[in-house]
Amino acid sequence: MRTLLSIVLLAIWATPTFAAGAAPATRPVEAIKKVVIMSIDGGRPDLLVRADTPTVHKLLETGAFTLWARTTEISITLPSHVSMLTGVTPKKHMVDWNHGVPDGRYPYPAVPTLFEQARYRGYTTAVASGKSKFIALSRPGSLDWAAVVPQDVADDSYVATQAASIIKEHKPDVLFVHFPGVDVVGHAKGWGSPEQFDAFHKADAAVAIVIAAVKDSSAYDQTLFILTADHGGQGRVHGPNDDRSRHIPWIVAGPGVRKGYDLTRIAELNVNTEDTFATACWVLGIPLPDDIDGKPVQAIFPLPTTRPAELLVNTPK
Repeated sequence: MRTLLSIVLLAIWATPTFAAGAAPATRPVEAIKKVVIMSIDGGRPDLLVRADTPTVHKLLETGAFTLWARTTEISITLPSHVSMLTGVTPKKHMVDWNHGVPDGRYPYPAVPTLFEQARYRGYTTAVASGKSKFIALSRPGSLDWAAVVPQDVADDSYVATQAASIIKEHKPDVLFVHFPGVDVVGHAKGWGSPEQFDAFHKADAAVAIVIAAVKDSSAYDQTLFILTADHGGQGRVHGPNDDRSRHIPWIVAGPGVRKGYDLTRIAELNVNTEDTFATACWVLGIPLPDDIDGKPVQAIFPLPTTRPAELLVNTPK
């Protein structure tokens, strides 16, 4: 079923504008054939784990994680998410706005997104988002299916329902899901407020809906899940030069992933939001573009005795 409520901005691209590329290279874990990235907008990690979030806590038990990952210095929604999904900083992808596109500016990132890289190599791609600004990630030809829901009608449960519909009907190989509720409540009531803790609980339930849809589609044993955020916050704001805005959760679960493994056990490893793009490409066998800032977080998998330990380390820029 492709039809949504009439108030939903729905964009569907069923035909690529470029030919499919070569088959993906060898994947580090052959069982992983799909990636689902979920972002809790405004999801400051200490609040995430203090809240009533049983689904998140289950992911922590069954996956590898750090609660000290870092977002972009800008620490605002659209630039941070574009870095997450392109592997480069805003200086390179050039999306430094957070609302309407400034006059005379190109409306899409200046570098390819994960969706374009995946689509070129034969993977299907999809987005479900709770803020209309994410149309910036929908360059024509990059997405097979997309539900970009205006913020004034979106809540996390509704976004999750749209994502679940896409999963049920199309089983995309690469799916990005954006949950807006925690950020909306943070601006209205404050980060760490009782109302925001309730929003975290609702976001957790939305994450559960997406995971359940993947299970129902019989793709669970082929899927790598990455749960993260674009920024945190303090008071009723977020932005640059504040650790409460820059730190984000980064939780990975799926076939072959270390269970309950805290990535801060590796002292030299610093996870940045750009690493989400690089890690997704790596597990899908997509060659990494030149001059990206992200690196695959190889430490999510057990270390083979033949693999040099230094390959597990993301060298800080």
